[in-house]
Amino acid sequence: MKLITIKRKTRLEKRFTPKMGELHTNVTYIKKTLLNIVPLETIHKYRETYYGKVKDCEDCVLTK
Repeated sequence: MKLITIKRKTRLEKRFTPKMGELHTNVTYIKKTLLNIVPLETIHKYRETYYGKVKDCEDCVLTK
């Protein structure tokens, strides 16, 4: 049994980009978990664009 595992989870979020405005997109989170229960840290998060390109979520600003 492994102590630390990697999990991926996709959820729908609202994002805001200056060029497109408000955007509903699927964001995938890659997280480290301890014993498949306790999340330790988010390693990376990314989203897929309308045209199929994968982009890092650092270039988007979360809406409030």
